[in-house]
Amino acid sequence: MTKTTRRSMLTAAAAVTAAGLADAVPAAAQAGPKPLFPVPMVTIPIVGEAEVFQVRRIYCIGRNYAAHAIERGSDPNREPPFFFQKPTDAIQNVAIGQVAEHPYPSLTKNYHHEVELVAALKSGGTNIPVEKALDHVYGYALGLDMTRRDLQNGMAAEKKPWEIGKSFDHAAVLGPIHPASKTGHFEKGAISLAINGTVKQNSDLSKMIWSVAEQIAKLSDAFELKAGDIIYSGTPENVGPVVKGDVLLCKLEGLPDMSIKIV
Repeated sequence: MTKTTRRSMLTAAAAVTAAGLADAVPAAAQAGPKPLFPVPMVTIPIVGEAEVFQVRRIYCIGRNYAAHAIERGSDPNREPPFFFQKPTDAIQNVAIGQVAEHPYPSLTKNYHHEVELVAALKSGGTNIPVEKALDHVYGYALGLDMTRRDLQNGMAAEKKPWEIGKSFDHAAVLGPIHPASKTGHFEKGAISLAINGTVKQNSDLSKMIWSVAEQIAKLSDAFELKAGDIIYSGTPENVGPVVKGDVLLCKLEGLPDMSIKIV
């Protein structure tokens, strides 16, 4: 006959009590908090991969080509880099070979194009050294930082934040991501934008004031960068207006073209 100890009796009683409490608590409560409503995940397709790139944050650098800095009224020789953000759901994905319809936004009468290289991060950190920065890049895409220029200029003139000029629906247009393991890293290469067949922006990535590696390093001084962050790396000179019916063709040496039609 097995001898029953006081300790074994207490252990058994505790187990029964715990089981009773578990039965009394609704299953939903045991599973943890449930979202009030679903929020869609923002993703970007990856060329040649079944997986998609989940977006955490969108960073953009301002006035990163000397000629563009001059046309926007700043001195490229002494101005440190500055950054702004767009909401992740501002992304408009454009498939290769597609001319995607891009809606002309509300409130503006001076809607501008800005073609850019976009870097997508697979990891991050803080105070990242420049020489280690590109280790965090998963891949690259061709993008458009669309801008409600009149709203941006108006708010800037009043010394107010000009987020309304940069952060709105469909303001972050881009093609699919190409893994850096296949393309290498982009330090030079022709970049251009044409409207209805007429070239408007035409430059080279080598003319960036701050390279992608330097941008990552500078951003990581201010923010903890993480996987899922993307960085719009600046636009060349000759940004300008678009109107409904215009077809924009963006080109970057080493990546497929990207095209949208303003509707």
